[in-house]
Amino acid sequence: MIVPATASQTVGPFLHIGLEWLTRDQLAPPGVSGERVTVEGRVLDGDGQPVTDAFIEVWQANAQGKYAHPEDWQEKPVDPEFQGFGRVPTDNRGAFRFTTVKPGRVPNSGGGLQAPHLLIAVFMRGLLKQLVTRLYFPDEPSNAADPVLSLVPAERRPTLIARGRDSGVLEWDVVLQGQDETVFFDV
Repeated sequence: MIVPATASQTVGPFLHIGLEWLTRDQLAPPGVSGERVTVEGRVLDGDGQPVTDAFIEVWQANAQGKYAHPEDWQEKPVDPEFQGFGRVPTDNRGAFRFTTVKPGRVPNSGGGLQAPHLLIAVFMRGLLKQLVTRLYFPDEPSNAADPVLSLVPAERRPTLIARGRDSGVLEWDVVLQGQDETVFFDV
């Protein structure tokens, strides 16, 4: 008997094959202005096991705090080489890596500024909808006043803040469940 797929079917085991051609791990090619950073991490399940079929999608503003999007009407410089988007798969250890520039601060809906951050979406087998989170930068003074980060209980904020490892490399893991579960947002 053959059972047809329904609209509630989860993403299947061929996720990597279908999205592999969209992989982009260099969000800021050489020559793009800003502080270059490399983010390395792993996607882990609730038992601490690697998730080997996930994609990490990154959206961000440039170093001046302007998005490469026509709806960003800010009077800030545009860097034509910077697209502000990337997508990387996890490997057989659940690891991912991408290089970009630290984004500038962007406005929030209340007229203030948000701390520099990357918007992260996680796609993987078994999810009906991607998971959305943020990555904030360590030792960033504006983290204390960020309106989104301040909504997160203090004891959970470290799941959103990368750890500095060595010059220009940040470490940040995505934990899907359990005690150190990454904070995810409804969008």
